[in-house]
Amino acid sequence: MSDVLSADVLERAVSEEVGAYRERIYSPLQTLSMFVLQNLSADGACQDAVARGLSQRVCEGRAACSVNTGPYCKARQRMPEGLVWRLLRDVGQRLTQNSPHWNFRGRVVKIVDGTTVSMPDTVANQARYPQNAEQKPGLGFPIARVVALLSWSSGALTDAALGPYQGKETGEHALLRELLPRLTAGEVRVGDHYYGTYFLLVQLKERGIDSIFGKHGARKSDFRTGRRLGSKDHVVIWKKPKRPAWMDAATYARIADTLEVREVKARGHVIVSTLTDAKQASKAELGELYAGRWSVELDLRSIKSVLGMDLLRCKTPDMVEKEIAVYLLGYNLIRAVMARAAARAHRVPRQLSFKGALQLWSAFADGLRRASAALGCILREHLWAGIARLRVGQRPGRHEPRAIKRRPKPTPLLRVPRTIARQKLAEKYARVCA
Repeated sequence: MSDVLSADVLERAVSEEVGAYRERIYSPLQTLSMFVLQNLSADGACQDAVARGLSQRVCEGRAACSVNTGPYCKARQRMPEGLVWRLLRDVGQRLTQNSPHWNFRGRVVKIVDGTTVSMPDTVANQARYPQNAEQKPGLGFPIARVVALLSWSSGALTDAALGPYQGKETGEHALLRELLPRLTAGEVRVGDHYYGTYFLLVQLKERGIDSIFGKHGARKSDFRTGRRLGSKDHVVIWKKPKRPAWMDAATYARIADTLEVREVKARGHVIVSTLTDAKQASKAELGELYAGRWSVELDLRSIKSVLGMDLLRCKTPDMVEKEIAVYLLGYNLIRAVMARAAARAHRVPRQLSFKGALQLWSAFADGLRRASAALGCILREHLWAGIARLRVGQRPGRHEPRAIKRRPKPTPLLRVPRTIARQKLAEKYARVCA
């Protein structure tokens, strides 16, 4: 972590987010470091994290600590969630600011998208993140929704919002509205057709942010109308729809009655954008930026499948939210290593493999923590060079079926709560033994 975030930044963050704390084996930064390594490891268990911490202490010549996971788990509970969010946003912002040559005409481009994650079926988790309403009690798992903003060029996650999967104001639009106050003017936002609505385009425009979204399915496009800019490229006037239930009357009255929107058909998609000047963005450029939206699907797959955030482990909602934040921080730290490797090899970070970078970093991590200053420099050079060689293939227009060939094992589904199933097995066993 210290390779990406300087000691001054870490100390300031701990001072402001944690405050005064008693000196312990598991200090806030030590706990956070172990938590990140735990989520980045293939095992992912608290026992594995404690074992790694014990090994590090012994190698550094310090007194050995207990292998009991209790103190570490309590330290994770004490660690403020705000510290994790602050550091992950700081890493994402630094990666964005330090890579201007990867931006679009000097403007930062970020992709927005949402996903869901599940967690252990506990009473506390169900209370805050209830399972799908169509599932019977005891047979489903609590679900959280995550809306994330990721860099179009580097893949770094700059911000995210969490909420329940269902209920009032829990959709992707509602979570994105939570992020609006922290957005930066001058940027460009890219998303799929779900985000191409009048009010979202207006709210982003009010903050000096231009949008490139897919056309919402409820809207019709007629390229024979409006101000023509080229073939399948025109500017039209959208009228303000009726006030939605989530918007108060004062906000609705303040919003403009019309909005000038550019509609473009490129690469088989109808795209809507507030970049209405063809000199600011050509039709081909809009098509390229929107086509790059697909990379967010790969980024979310890296976070959920490669890192393992798809199935969370914590049993309370507070720890679940902290676990998600730690996963996102770990993702950003790997992205930071990839950005360094790409810059040194004169490549774009998205040309490099995230999974390959994680595998190489995992192989080098223990050696880097224990190496001398001179050996550490040598190991980093080999790490960056190795990551730069792990390039992903260029597969434009690729289509893959969402299906698997290998059949799962024929394990029957659990159709009653586990406690009831366990009781029935006990009764059956008692009858057999009688």
